[in-house]
Amino acid sequence: MQKKLSEFAVGQSGVIKSVAGEGRIRRRLFDMGVTPGAEVYLRKRAPLGDPIEITLRDYELTLRKSEADLVLTEVKV
Repeated sequence: MQKKLSEFAVGQSGVIKSVAGEGRIRRRLFDMGVTPGAEVYLRKRAPLGDPIEITLRDYELTLRKSEADLVLTEVKV
């Protein structure tokens, strides 16, 4: 099942399939390791839902909801 990273529930994990966006934002996500094939796990979500904290490539990364909306994943069941 495919889902945007911003739609994950806490504790859910998956594999990144694609990263949308253009220019600086896409480049920034790639530079942080958000690339197709990487496994991702949603660790925490702020009380109002923004930002989210994920584990990616053995480190913790905090993303804005607008950035997480650009990441399409395949959810692990």
